[in-house]
Amino acid sequence: MKELKYINKYLKKYWLKLLLGVIITVIARVFSLVMPPYVNKSFKIVENAIKNGTMSVAVIEEQLLENIFIIIAAALLSGFFTFLMRQTIINVSRYIEYDLKNEIYEQYQALNLNFYKKNRTGDLMNRISEDVTQVRMYGGPAIMYGIQTLTLFACLIPIMFIKAPTLAFYTLIPLPFLSVLIYQISKIIHKRSTVVQEYLSSLSTFTQEAFSGISVIKAYGLEPKINTDIQALALEGKQKSMALAKVNAWFFPLMILLIGISNIFVIYIGGKQYINGEIASIGIIAEFILYVNMLTWPVAIVGWLTSIIQRAEASQKRINEFLNIVPDIKNEVKEETPITGKIVFKNVSFTYDDTNITALKNTSFTINEGETVAIIGKTGSGKSTILNLVTRLYDADSGEITIGDYSIKKLNLNNLRNAIGTVPQDAFLFSDTIKNNIKFGKENATDNEIITVAKKAVVHKNITGFSNGYDTVLGERGITLSGGQKQRVSIARALLKDPTIYLFDDCLSAVDTETEEEILNNLKKASQNKTTLIVSHRVSAAKNADKIIVLEDGKILQEGTHADLINANSYYKELYLNQVSEKEN
Repeated sequence: MKELKYINKYLKKYWLKLLLGVIITVIARVFSLVMPPYVNKSFKIVENAIKNGTMSVAVIEEQLLENIFIIIAAALLSGFFTFLMRQTIINVSRYIEYDLKNEIYEQYQALNLNFYKKNRTGDLMNRISEDVTQVRMYGGPAIMYGIQTLTLFACLIPIMFIKAPTLAFYTLIPLPFLSVLIYQISKIIHKRSTVVQEYLSSLSTFTQEAFSGISVIKAYGLEPKINTDIQALALEGKQKSMALAKVNAWFFPLMILLIGISNIFVIYIGGKQYINGEIASIGIIAEFILYVNMLTWPVAIVGWLTSIIQRAEASQKRINEFLNIVPDIKNEVKEETPITGKIVFKNVSFTYDDTNITALKNTSFTINEGETVAIIGKTGSGKSTILNLVTRLYDADSGEITIGDYSIKKLNLNNLRNAIGTVPQDAFLFSDTIKNNIKFGKENATDNEIITVAKKAVVHKNITGFSNGYDTVLGERGITLSGGQKQRVSIARALLKDPTIYLFDDCLSAVDTETEEEILNNLKKASQNKTTLIVSHRVSAAKNADKIIVLEDGKILQEGTHADLINANSYYKELYLNQVSEKEN
């Protein structure tokens, strides 16, 4: 139960509804206890009439009808309060499920990029869906049935011993065995259901990756291999699910068997006692049969509840593993902070935890407000890392980064990211319309604003060429569009946001040189008086920048204007001449 202590805060949050549910549950069970004594009374009426023969048929009918009316009324009231019970306690479990899913999702958003590099998407999805469902069962059905069981035990067992102690003793003998058996079966169910749960995470991950990478699978002709892999995975799932189903199959047959044994004891022992005159009426036997059937499910529930709690604890443990992770990037500044465009790196070093690659080594530079700075370098030189540090997707290991007059850690994180328009190297588009993808950074944008930025990104003609234009719904990750079109839609999204700082991470790599030149000219006009960082492999994207920084192995190799770097015998000049030569050829 240690792991489940985490959701006590939600139980406290909804304590009033839970208390109301407990009261209603007790009332519902009390009304259900009205029926057996009146069944007994009805037997006594008929039995006395047969023995004595003094009552008229009309009187017998009147008394029986009165009992029937009370039984029906009690059953209806019990049913009504049972309905209210489910509307309170089960609803609370849904509220807990809602709150817990939101908390997990917020935690997912707060965790840094290293977390997502180490954990699989399918597993993350499974924890927020299947695992939360198991916890909900603890927060609702387990509480509801637990209260029902305690109420019935507290009321029924004393009544049975008061009315017929010997009969009650023999009647209750099979029930502890039933509870123990169900508990043992539940333990096996718990182990095997945990295995199935882990399998579902693997299945979710495999299928998610297969569907996301379907174009690569088709391009390499890997459909037969993927089919073989999914068949093997499905066979493994079938075996694990069948192992669980075989144990589950024992649950109800055992319960019915032990109910039958209890009923046999009631009829046999009760019949002998009635013949021997130890009990006054045969109605006691009928009453006890009803009691046995009322007690059987609660007794079986003890084992089932144990299984629910065990499954919930296992699931909550998996959830807590993520909820207990302290995010590396924290928004420690709650007040609003102004964001200006001056960016300064002072002896900044950074190493990726997952690979131990040092991307930046004592790097220092200054970007003045309104400047356009291009960052050039080989793959792995640390270009994209600089952009990730500016947006605080990571924090530097050492050194200091300042934006405006503030250390980046002293800025409100929401203000910082709202002031930045980023176009990542791998353009990500959502499964939505093109219009909504462009509006992602500014939800209240007008159609004219969207068209204007699309024209600046040189993608307007492509969009209008689609049958539904800007209302065209894209496939997953924007698969409907080409690589260059996705990059240009991402550029339009950043332009629409109209931020203080633009970050372009090699976002023209899939665009031809003529379109690139047109987009760069448009970006130069749009980013006037804006601080702009352009990461690129192409000198053509950097040559018009106010300043160019050349990186190599996490260090600044050169720094200056295009003219300065061309006049020096350097890596930049060599890169420029090579690219010019390639273009001419």
